Amino acid sequence: MEINNKVVVITGGAGGIGLAIAKAFLLEDPKIIVLADISFENFNFKNDKVINKQCNVSNQTDLNKLINEVNQEFGLIDIFCSNAGVLSLGSEQSINEDWDKNWNLHVMSHVFASKKLIPDMLKRGSGYFVNTASAAGLLSHIDSATYSTTKHAAIGFAEWLAITYGKKGIGVSILCPQAVKTAMIKGRENEVSALDGMMNPETVAIEVVKAIKKDIFLISPHSEVVGYFQNKANNYARWIGGMQKLRSRLKS
Repeated sequence: MEINNKVVVITGGAGGIGLAIAKAFLLEDPKIIVLADISFENFNFKNDKVINKQCNVSNQTDLNKLINEVNQEFGLIDIFCSNAGVLSLGSEQSINEDWDKNWNLHVMSHVFASKKLIPDMLKRGSGYFVNTASAAGLLSHIDSATYSTTKHAAIGFAEWLAITYGKKGIGVSILCPQAVKTAMIKGRENEVSALDGMMNPETVAIEVVKAIKKDIFLISPHSEVVGYFQNKANNYARWIGGMQKLRSRLKS
């Protein structure tokens, strides 16, 4: 899909990858970009084609309200980048509130968006979803059960969307970077996800633009991740063993 003259919504748009995607899209001359986030405190980016709307995307009513407003003000949404996320470290012992927060933000926000948008996309025969997951969804995150589990689920849901609607005009991409220089990773720069280098969000955004134009499902800005994913599939037991050794080394 071309981005030119399209109505775009980007959640988690107040900074990081979301804002970088918006800036990359502006070079493609969209009709309008709507940045959605739970807060725009200290946000100072201004452009005539960019507007901000406060929204809790893990709340279905709030997200539906956002989508209705955009449809009424600018026309039907063409590209929806479901990018909002959170990283909370912990194990199976993480409190239920953390599990719920991760599940609602990393999985149900994608579900809510597709529930609302797909009927109109099917009617006109076009639309595009970019759902941000993580390399942790393809591999794992040794410090967070909640993050790993819900990012795996996000990829599973994106696969289902692509399988079900990919031949009906609806494109789907899943974004799976490793460490990116955003507020989410501040103070955790030396963790395992940064072993292959910290990537600038602007570099990630360029890959997102390429994927939309070429209808590429998996966006893997860190080239090493695909190799790790292949190793996991080729010898699951060996991959688990390697991850156990890595965890032991980093936690010693």
